[in-house]
Parts: sequence; C-alpha cells; structure tokens
Amino acid sequence: MGQPPAILKGWIDRIIRPEIAYEFLEDDKGEGVPNGLLEAQKAIVFNTSNTETEREKNLFGDPLETIWKNCIFDLCGVMDFSRKMFNIIVVSSEKQRKKWQKEVKQIVTEKFHENR
Repeated sequence: MGQPPAILKGWIDRIIRPEIAYEFLEDDKGEGVPNGLLEAQKAIVFNTSNTETEREKNLFGDPLETIWKNCIFDLCGVMDFSRKMFNIIVVSSEKQRKKWQKEVKQIVTEKFHENR
C-alpha cells in the first residue's frame, strides 16, 4: 500500500542509482544534498488505485506523490513532474477505461509537445 508495485520498485532500485541518476555533493556537510544527473526535463507518472483521490490525500498523505516527486524525480533533477491517478479501478467499466486511455494520450501530447 502507498508504494509502486514490487516489479516497478525493483526497476527503480536498479535504474535510479547513485552516479547514474544522481550524486551527492561533496561539500554538503553530511546532509546528503543530491545533484540530479538525468538529462530528462519532464516526467509523468500515471497510477491506478482502488482508493478515492481525496481519501488518498487526506488519510494517507498521498504517499505516491511523495515517492515519485520528492524521492525519485526531484532527486534526479527532473523538476517538471506531474502525476495522474485513475480510480476506482475495481469497479470501472470498459467505457471508463477507454476514456482514461484517451485522457492519458491527451496529457502526454500536451506535456511533451507544448513547446514545439
């Protein structure tokens, strides 16, 4: 609960590594100040959930937002980050899922083609 699926977590652990995706500054006085090394400027994460968005934020403090934004992308220097949650999956219809797919396509198009 409140974290990426294990297979994705394993990928993150193998890819988001010191000296590849980030490094710590030498003169940080032991504070662990990161310097992002990724060349990517933008990132989007799409999540699915069986918890309503407001409940996720109010009850759990939106742990996925914290993980993706603060612990992964900010750490690696990708500051233009956004995330979209689609829920509630378990009771969604095929029509709803197709609508979500169109929304994903629109978000990706807008995010990555806005400066062309």
